[in-house]
Amino acid sequence: MNAVAPLFLLVSCLAVSHAWNCTEAPRLYNAKQVDAGMGKVVATDIHKRAFFLSGRYWYRLGTVSLSHVSVGPSGTWGTDALSRVHKLVAGNFNLVNGLTMQQVDAGGDGQVVGGRPSNYLAYCLREAYALPYTGVGSVSWSYLSKALKYISCGPLYGCWGVDSSSRVYVTRTMSPTSCGTSGWLYVSGVSMKMIEVGTDGSVYGVTTKGQIYQRIGISSSRREGTGWVYVSMCMPVKHVSYDLRQLWVVTTSGLLMRCTR
Repeated sequence: MNAVAPLFLLVSCLAVSHAWNCTEAPRLYNAKQVDAGMGKVVATDIHKRAFFLSGRYWYRLGTVSLSHVSVGPSGTWGTDALSRVHKLVAGNFNLVNGLTMQQVDAGGDGQVVGGRPSNYLAYCLREAYALPYTGVGSVSWSYLSKALKYISCGPLYGCWGVDSSSRVYVTRTMSPTSCGTSGWLYVSGVSMKMIEVGTDGSVYGVTTKGQIYQRIGISSSRREGTGWVYVSMCMPVKHVSYDLRQLWVVTTSGLLMRCTR
């Protein structure tokens, strides 16, 4: 009965969601987190296994247990239960010697960003370290002068993050070569637990109540956008990612959905 219940809820979602056509994605039981970028989709489950999507099936990604995984121009990166950072090299995840991170994001323009465990201080790994890293030697992270429990970048319009008080911030610029930013601007209107930036600059986030919002009005001249738009879902959500006009949604029950419009 418990396995069937989410499917009934999904049917209800299809009936009430007008802007998005949501269907169950290729089934990944007990999904925890999903990340889409560069045409690729990766995910983790509650058992700390990482997967990648190929066609209609999910395949195990490496053998290392990961709590969070991210894919983008700098490759595929992840963090484990001890907040150690890993990069996918030759089909398996290699430990990245240096600072520990509770979450990393590889969606920027060659750089990798992340937040430290406990104090959530945000750091950036320059593309000169991120792109060629193979697991040999250590790397040097640059402090971003901000504490963020979740951070995400896109290759076009900077980076977005959420602090420990669930407030949303954006930096209009991020240099992949130096990790220099324009400073952080507070974006009012919603309280988020996570936020993701798509390859095309689209921004979607999940509120502390499990609702999805999209930031609209983002452009090269106004990278903070102009407002928030509610994305209707009939189930509470814990994670979201967007790439190539497809919204990937993980519900609090562990159901993974793919939405298009």
